[in-house]
Amino acid sequence: MNEQMEKNNGFLEVSMWRLVNEVLKKSWMVALAAIVSAVAVCLISAYVITPKYESSAMFYVNNNNFSLGDTSVSITSNDITASKSLVESYIVILDTRNSLNDVIDYAGVDRTYKEVREMLKAEAVNETEIFKVTVTSTDPEEAEKIADAISYILPKRISSIVEGTSAKIVDTAVMPVVPSAPNITTNTLLGFLLGFVIAVAVIVLRELMDVTVRTEEDLTTSCRHPILATVPNMAATGKGGYYYSGYGQHRQHKQPALEAHKQDVPLIGEKISFAAKEAYKLLRTKLQFSFTDDSDCRVIGVSSALAGEGKSLTSANLAYFLSQLDKKVILIDCDMRRPSLNEKLPIEKMPGLSNCLSGQSNVAELIQPCGIPGSEHAFSVIAAGRNPPNPIELLSSARMSKMLAALRKAYDYIILDLPPVAEVSDAMVVAQETDGMLLVVRQNYGNRVALSAAVREFEFVDAKLLGVVYNCTHDSANGYGYGKRYYKRYYRRYYHRYEGRYLEEKQAEQNHAESCMQNHDSK
Repeated sequence: MNEQMEKNNGFLEVSMWRLVNEVLKKSWMVALAAIVSAVAVCLISAYVITPKYESSAMFYVNNNNFSLGDTSVSITSNDITASKSLVESYIVILDTRNSLNDVIDYAGVDRTYKEVREMLKAEAVNETEIFKVTVTSTDPEEAEKIADAISYILPKRISSIVEGTSAKIVDTAVMPVVPSAPNITTNTLLGFLLGFVIAVAVIVLRELMDVTVRTEEDLTTSCRHPILATVPNMAATGKGGYYYSGYGQHRQHKQPALEAHKQDVPLIGEKISFAAKEAYKLLRTKLQFSFTDDSDCRVIGVSSALAGEGKSLTSANLAYFLSQLDKKVILIDCDMRRPSLNEKLPIEKMPGLSNCLSGQSNVAELIQPCGIPGSEHAFSVIAAGRNPPNPIELLSSARMSKMLAALRKAYDYIILDLPPVAEVSDAMVVAQETDGMLLVVRQNYGNRVALSAAVREFEFVDAKLLGVVYNCTHDSANGYGYGKRYYKRYYRRYYHRYEGRYLEEKQAEQNHAESCMQNHDSK
């Protein structure tokens, strides 16, 4: 089974329907590219490419030119067959230096032997004893002169070289009026087709090379683990997001949110958006059913493949909503390289976990009560502490195991905010101490390759992966776990009702406060 899971996690599947759907979504780009290409080729053909003209002469090959008075020698089928075989020989005779020099002298053109040779094209007509000589030139008059010269020189040249044969003119050359090349209509159609093919190829290649997690299908094909919750983007009015920093590198969401709006929107606790709150409650419920055996305490690790996918925000909200069940919950910031819980929660960064694991403090001195403003429920938090030079050694030490063992006796749930897997290996050493792991994946930000690699890493250390939290989704995501259509038809009305009531109450409180201030000032 592990081999099968590893095989599934090692390859990224791309369905044909997804490629077709992507092309259809960007059909306007394909049409625009095809039209622009057609117009460009049309203009180039009409104004850039020098037109060329063709003038042709046709000859009939006969291998029996004997005549006795008024009686001519009859021509048999063998004579016709021989005439066909002579066509290639006549073409070779025409292509010789002496023949072409005679043509140049007769035509009176200022051309060299090689130039005239490149202008000629001689071929048999439908495998008959008739062959055609075509002269191509940028000057229609020059093309006619050379073709006429060939009509005069070639029969004489052939009769002087090959005895018993002759080449008679079937069709003389005329001066061309319309250029033979370029064909503007054909080139325009080819340009349209070329632009269409290139645009489709670029879209398909970009989709094949794009490993960003954009849909729930990307998650299911990359990690093969259930999506426990789909959390909407709480920090943006549209399709925005935050600025994120990785370990040694910086990342920014492609559509950053407005800074002023980001500061006003609650991200943790009871006052987050209705859809987000229901998503975390759904996550809480599914986690309760994820553990089958009886135990006094559950240790749940929360990590992500990349930095900036929202694992700390998920950890804090998970701890809060678990505490609503009248459970004793403690949240530990195990990301000692780049701690962030102290920025999201009303707690102090130091002292923290690093102080305990280094032997400077005991566990009781590190626990901080955390009450979310405006919420009745509270949970405990252990901050990350001072940034140590060796965090992976501290996390894998015996003190870490002893600390967790001691906390198991005092709490119902222990939530570990772990570093991202693809950035550092700290999460791997702690995953073995957990009862289950959650992977947070951010829409339009997470990497399918990194996600698949993170799943393989956790499976390698025999960590139990409970599922995935699909974070910061937009309207294009499938609601928050129930499906987009069901969410729109049923739950969205409750969302608007709840949000509307909340905004009305908030406005009423603000009006009351302003009224009180005015009364106080008047007195």
